[in-house]
Amino acid sequence: MTTLHSSPPSFTLSVIIVNYNTCQLLDDCLASLQAAAQPAGGMEIIVVDNASADGSVAMARQKYPDVKVLASQQNVGFAAGNNLGLAAAHGRYVLFLNSDTRVGQEALVQPLAYLEQHAHVGAITVRLTYPNGQRDPDNHRGFPTPWNAFCHFTGLGKLFPHKPRFNGYFQSYVNFAATHPVEVIAGSFMMMPISLCRQLGGWDEAYFFYGEDIDFCYRIQQAGFQIIYYPHVEVLHYKGASSGLRKESANIARPPKETRVRVARESVRAMKIFYQKFYRDQYPGWVTAVVLAGIQLRGWLRILKHQLM
Repeated sequence: MTTLHSSPPSFTLSVIIVNYNTCQLLDDCLASLQAAAQPAGGMEIIVVDNASADGSVAMARQKYPDVKVLASQQNVGFAAGNNLGLAAAHGRYVLFLNSDTRVGQEALVQPLAYLEQHAHVGAITVRLTYPNGQRDPDNHRGFPTPWNAFCHFTGLGKLFPHKPRFNGYFQSYVNFAATHPVEVIAGSFMMMPISLCRQLGGWDEAYFFYGEDIDFCYRIQQAGFQIIYYPHVEVLHYKGASSGLRKESANIARPPKETRVRVARESVRAMKIFYQKFYRDQYPGWVTAVVLAGIQLRGWLRILKHQLM
């Protein structure tokens, strides 16, 4: 686990971006950050590069000299990369931001103002949208309890999209035009007080690529804080740029089969880690056996899909 320092803040906001082979998207993201309204008290931007081979580090250092670039010699994953950035951050608040996003004019100052005015809020996100205008559903979810996961993967959630009992996974029954609490938001855009982030020990580095944001959200709420979905700001999200597993990234060069298979395996491993960490002791042994078997079956099907494509 990366050591998280606690020196006095010298900025209002630290923006941490973990990058892996998304040079052009990173360039666009950094340009949008510099064009956005800056928070009072200043902002620092920290890019943690996970051993990219596409010139990302050279581009960031040449075009954005004010950006702090931390170049890892190996791909340590999303959670560990965020912790590396967190250890170097000097803001009172921190924004964890994907490299495949573009922020608008008010994307920093509005959610930051909400956090400053609501001490009971531990994290906040905004409306993430794909290039086609659709809302990113992964940025507004319930926890993957056995029941929520069952309804989601069997299709019950789609059959009853407005029924909370059957749609606890994506919670599509809520008013997405209103600010409201939510259980799980994505690490693509997660803003929070840096003191709380360090109090919780940062991101759990047992996760490599998936599940770490669900884990973090669970711990934020265990600590007694709310997580807020703030839809009055929109951020563009080119989903899956590093993994190539999403159609929204059709304009991004698709990673090789080996990368896609590894991503599929990591997503399954993340589900197992989360369940065993938080849910195993809450349910009877037979439920755990069924859940873990279902996770494994889903993993085999996903891996087979990528092996054949």
